[in-house]
Amino acid sequence: MAVIVILALVALFIGLRLYAVLGERTGHEQPILKPADPDARIEQPVHAAPREAAKPSDSGDLAYLPLAGPGVRALLAADPSFDVARFLEGAAAAYRMILENFWKGELDAIKPHVAPHVFETFADAVAQRTKDGQTLDNRLVALDPAVITDASVDNGGAFVTVRFEADIAAVTRNAEGEVVAGSMSDAVQTRDRWTFRRDVSSRDPNWLLIETDEEE
Repeated sequence: MAVIVILALVALFIGLRLYAVLGERTGHEQPILKPADPDARIEQPVHAAPREAAKPSDSGDLAYLPLAGPGVRALLAADPSFDVARFLEGAAAAYRMILENFWKGELDAIKPHVAPHVFETFADAVAQRTKDGQTLDNRLVALDPAVITDASVDNGGAFVTVRFEADIAAVTRNAEGEVVAGSMSDAVQTRDRWTFRRDVSSRDPNWLLIETDEEE
């Protein structure tokens, strides 16, 4: 009987020691993997901060089309700081920012991020809207993950073409505020290809929009 009591006391002692070392799980511990913060902000419309060179597999198989693979690898060789995933995140932010400011006619916000000939195209369109007494009441409803369709490096310049697929509710109003085209309740599917350029020898990490094309 005494032996049983001693064994019980030893087991109790060991149990208490384990509790002291490991602690009690309350159900409120932090998970090992934390989900991405949905409210994270991008400081620059298109930004690639210096970091360890990314491999194509790091960004997922759908980050760029197979034909763009050689160009992406050439870009990584010329600029080890280039990160496919972060570039596409910034490109999507730039796409949204440029479209929304163009729709509102606020071109000053666009100018630093686009090439002069692209800015002139935007400015001409806004001037024509103003002349016609029209305004755009557009809204970006949904934006699919952006995909790199082409990439290259030429004479120190890196060129990346990105495909954007979006649903846009587009409405044109006249000077009286009446709807003359479009509908806010019927989003239109759009497919655009935008090309960005950056000097790989420059310390400026930002990319410049140099061309916009619409896919049919």
